[in-house]
Amino acid sequence: MGNHSWGTDFTLVGLFQYGQMDTPLFTAIAILFAVALIGNITLVHLIRLDRRLHTPMYFLLSQLSIIDMMYISTTVPKMAANFLSDTKTISFLGCEIQAFVFLSLGGSEALLLGFMSYDRYIAICQPLHYPVLMSRKFCCSMVACAWSSSSINALVHTLYAFQLPFCGPRIVNHFFCEVPSLLPLVCEDTSQYEHTILMSGLVILLLPFLAILASYARVLVVVFQMSSGKGQNRAVSTCSSHLTVASLFYATTLSTYTQPHSLHSPARDKVVAVLYSIVTPVLNPFIYSLRNKEVMGALKRQMG
Repeated sequence: MGNHSWGTDFTLVGLFQYGQMDTPLFTAIAILFAVALIGNITLVHLIRLDRRLHTPMYFLLSQLSIIDMMYISTTVPKMAANFLSDTKTISFLGCEIQAFVFLSLGGSEALLLGFMSYDRYIAICQPLHYPVLMSRKFCCSMVACAWSSSSINALVHTLYAFQLPFCGPRIVNHFFCEVPSLLPLVCEDTSQYEHTILMSGLVILLLPFLAILASYARVLVVVFQMSSGKGQNRAVSTCSSHLTVASLFYATTLSTYTQPHSLHSPARDKVVAVLYSIVTPVLNPFIYSLRNKEVMGALKRQMG
């Protein structure tokens, strides 16, 4: 019965099976963490200070940056603390909180990226209706919808997953507490619950990704019908960079949350998790800002 008690801690293996996270890799992840925080904080600060950026698109972008800062902060500090202190344990409650926060933020980002593509679709394909369709009230409603729906989904999955009976020494072959990585520790059949995870993944991950593909396809059609060659090249360049980052996020998360745990490989899962939990929050502020003249102009004005 001791194996089933709530007070038993979990052990996080880390990025490597025996926790031998070498110094160069730790240094690289620490640098990525710092870059992600600096990039996203700078972007949020610019959008708040520069009145020219007080538009629906930049409001949604600031929300994405806030989510990315919290998203990467959910996993990297604990991973760094485990490496520096040479301890790999995390309490039952700490593991539960980490899984809930990570699921909430990941779902919010997935939905928000879809809403951002809708904003670009309205701005380019229906510019005359843009002020009405993308009012501040509607933007706030979209953000609230993303946060609330993902939080409810995360709460349901977290409460259910952590009431399951865990057997054995509770060694999690991952670098943070994530629901799919906990299922191999459960000493009962989880196939029915995995179907629920699959359905949630299809709704929260696949539907927004399909909406993004449809929106950008329509945007490119309109741009090619109206713009000059230079405008077409710029549109293709912008859309391709946005789609690359979105595809990286959605493809990696879908591969984790839509497969039964019998098909999961711990080594592959950890590499994939690094892509959507660390690399994506680093890339987002630069993809959405460095290629944007308005953001770069705001940065130059703030720097005098």
